[in-house]
Amino acid sequence: MAKPMILGMELRTRALQVLELSDPATKAEQAGLLHQAALDGSGQIDTGLVLLACGPLPGRPARPQLVSAVQVPTRSPFTPLGRAALLHAICHIEFNAINLALDAAWRFAGMPLQFYQDWLRVAAEEGQHFKLLRAHLQGMGHDYGDFDAHDGLWQMTDATAGNIVARMALVPRTLEARGLDATPPIQAKLRKAGDERAVAILDIILRDEVGHVAIGNHWYRWLCARDGLDAEALYPTLVHEYAAPRLRPPFNMEARRQAGFTSLELERLLALAPGR
Repeated sequence: MAKPMILGMELRTRALQVLELSDPATKAEQAGLLHQAALDGSGQIDTGLVLLACGPLPGRPARPQLVSAVQVPTRSPFTPLGRAALLHAICHIEFNAINLALDAAWRFAGMPLQFYQDWLRVAAEEGQHFKLLRAHLQGMGHDYGDFDAHDGLWQMTDATAGNIVARMALVPRTLEARGLDATPPIQAKLRKAGDERAVAILDIILRDEVGHVAIGNHWYRWLCARDGLDAEALYPTLVHEYAAPRLRPPFNMEARRQAGFTSLELERLLALAPGR
């Protein structure tokens, strides 16, 4: 069981320490404790503190083995093994999402207090998602680490480590927003396969991810306004500069509206659809 944090501990320092943890269960539990400490005032946030990473980032378990995305096999969700592999892939995304939220909280100094509170909240919720999915996976006779996985989400997090504007543009509101689009079709397959528990877990994840993408949208626009940048004109430039994945339909337009995408942004997404 994760140990309670020391009262008065600076929470961005602690976020870096939790990011370096390799045990997934401990990391998920500690992410929740970080957020609770921010809520109840038992830990303080120094917004100006400049931290340096002192170990390999992020901490990871020995498994799963990380391979390129093209090496991760596609399996049918209508077989027990294929369904476990699908849920493992989502579980891996949630583990990486804990890491990216913790990274945002410790890495970028000089932001408003709300920025750090937001990302500690995201880390805690991603940790809860991970725990729900892992428990379900264990109930199927598998565990996190049993299948190979790819590292695309963290690779973009690492690539944008020196540019907070690019980080907010390309991780929460691009890569994570893809989850808003992908979740309903995955739920349809799982429902057809008879896995109502997995469908219910994904309901929770989709609800929370709308809020996480909204946080990314808010801070991306806040940073652009602060720096005198045109948020909508800059975005495609960042996509090109950092070789972000191209977004493909179908798009979850309602979830994207709830997450704060503008009408112009949604029109540009629709222009990607076949026949447009």
